[in-house]
Amino acid sequence: MSEAISEAVTETVEFPQDRTCPYHPPTAYAPLREQGPLARIHLYDGREVWVVTGHAEARALLTDQRLSSDRLNPDFPMPSARFEGLRDETRKSRAMLLGVDDPEHNVQRRMLIPSFGLKRIAALRPRIQQIVDRLLDDMAAAGQPAELVSAFALPVPSMVICELLGVPYADHEFFEDASRRLLRGPTADDSRKALDDLEEYFRELIIRKEAEPGDGLLDELIADRLRTGDLAHDELVGMAMILLVAGHETTANMISLGVFTLLQQPEKLAALRADPSLMPTAVEELLRYLSIADGMLRVATEDIEIGGVTIEKGDGVVFSTSLVNRDATAYESPDELDWNRSARHHVAFGFGIHQCLGQNLARAELEIALHTLFTRFPGLRLAAPAEEIPFKPGDTLQGMVELPVAW
Repeated sequence: MSEAISEAVTETVEFPQDRTCPYHPPTAYAPLREQGPLARIHLYDGREVWVVTGHAEARALLTDQRLSSDRLNPDFPMPSARFEGLRDETRKSRAMLLGVDDPEHNVQRRMLIPSFGLKRIAALRPRIQQIVDRLLDDMAAAGQPAELVSAFALPVPSMVICELLGVPYADHEFFEDASRRLLRGPTADDSRKALDDLEEYFRELIIRKEAEPGDGLLDELIADRLRTGDLAHDELVGMAMILLVAGHETTANMISLGVFTLLQQPEKLAALRADPSLMPTAVEELLRYLSIADGMLRVATEDIEIGGVTIEKGDGVVFSTSLVNRDATAYESPDELDWNRSARHHVAFGFGIHQCLGQNLARAELEIALHTLFTRFPGLRLAAPAEEIPFKPGDTLQGMVELPVAW
């Protein structure tokens, strides 16, 4: 640790912490914003690691090959006892995409890029619109009040990713529950059981698809990669698990928290209603502002000098997305929503080789879901006091546990 930081800090901040307001970083992170662009934090077990809060430093480090995503590295930082308990259980098939480095990561990613490119997603937009319209029809027919997470925010991305992958949506209650237990299970045993359940499900699904092919991405991978030997069964299972969980959990949280935020800031919502062409820009700004995936993790494989400090080999590094995306050197008045700013250089999707593969799909889903929801229900409002509506703890993806609304 540099002398400047060690003299200024007598006690490190614990990470992660719960938010006080669902769309603002935890108030306890305030000292980290003042110390930036790098500071020290401690994890649940007392281990001290680096936290990156500076925007320029984050983008530089996220492209630095001396930082590794290898979760099998014994020095890799774990944010909670739940995830630490999964370390010994982690096999390479379960570390696909997110937990491997180049060149292996590049091989895996190149298999999937065509399915998530702009052309493929543009062709999917009419189907996303149909799904959104049908769900809102059902919500209107059921009457008010409605619980928006279960009625809309979760099923939109669940249906879309199921169709894209070729996963039966009839199984959505199972995999949504397993995903919740994996990401928010109270103990390592709960998360381990969820991981095992998902793995078993996809093993059986892939066997069925080998016998009776469909037309989803998994079917393409079976035909083009599994049968040619480019992918092993375990690797395809791991890839399918990550795509399914990431493909619905992240966007569901963005929809629910985005709606809550806009209902709490009616002047911003009014501007969107007055000029729907602002929606793509607004989605980028919401991604920056909400930063639902707060805490990207890496481990240093060599010494790195940056921001006036030295990250030593074996040091854990945490990127606080919520603070990086509110760095005042990168964004003027960063704690305010501003539809007129260009926020495309945010790191809500990460940056570098591990930048979110599904970002084009997420943008399309958010634009269509938010625009259609507020157009269809111009009187949409919270059906309970804002302070009584539960949101998720800081050690998982940020979002609303439930969102009661009326119109």
